[in-house]
Amino acid sequence: MTDPISNDGASGNRLEWREGDMPYSTAFGDHFYCQTDGRLECAYVFMDGNGLPARWQDGQDFRIGELGFGTGLNLCETWRQWKLSRPAGGHLHFTSFELYPMQRDEIDRALAHWPEIDAERQGLVDLWPDAPEGIVTLELDGSTTLTIVCGSAMDTVPAVPVPFDAWYLDGFAPSRNPDMWSPELMADVFAKTAEGGSFATYAAAGFVRRNLAAAGFEVRRRPGFAGKREMLFGTKTSPSAA
Repeated sequence: MTDPISNDGASGNRLEWREGDMPYSTAFGDHFYCQTDGRLECAYVFMDGNGLPARWQDGQDFRIGELGFGTGLNLCETWRQWKLSRPAGGHLHFTSFELYPMQRDEIDRALAHWPEIDAERQGLVDLWPDAPEGIVTLELDGSTTLTIVCGSAMDTVPAVPVPFDAWYLDGFAPSRNPDMWSPELMADVFAKTAEGGSFATYAAAGFVRRNLAAAGFEVRRRPGFAGKREMLFGTKTSPSAA
């Protein structure tokens, strides 16, 4: 069933609530996360696809970039696992690029579905601004920083001063939001990836794979989540010596 209550919000991305608390974007004609279980999808696609949490054991600081903050589900599950396995003295900086930031009550409603992340949901909601715009930085706890960069990723990703160790490429489906998977943006993502850094995405469309490879990533495929045929993941490696 579709909840007749929807929201224009300051963001301009009109929401509908389907099957109770499943947010659906009418602007992009797509759900915000996997209908099977978005939290488990995050762990399989984005965390395992980027070799996490094992990789963040190697250093004191770890930087994750994300295209599409949405409900904050990926942030909350990553934060939960970071708290369980972070290295002593380590700091996680999670930066997400979001064109249409959701409102506090929308985030709260969407994430309430998962009791496993209740503490993280509450921590995020408590700090979330009334009208997110520009660059929003939230100190989630003493070892975790969240930055939301509001606006078009095409404009904002190139301006980031420090590259990321891992990327979560989680825009709406390529067929619904092709700009988020364009050659230009994938090139910007590659440029803002540290040497040896990685990406992972639920997407497996041919043009997405080709755009990532053309940008310079070593792209690999593996079975997708919940019966989806494939997903993509890969790394930024130094060119072979001539």
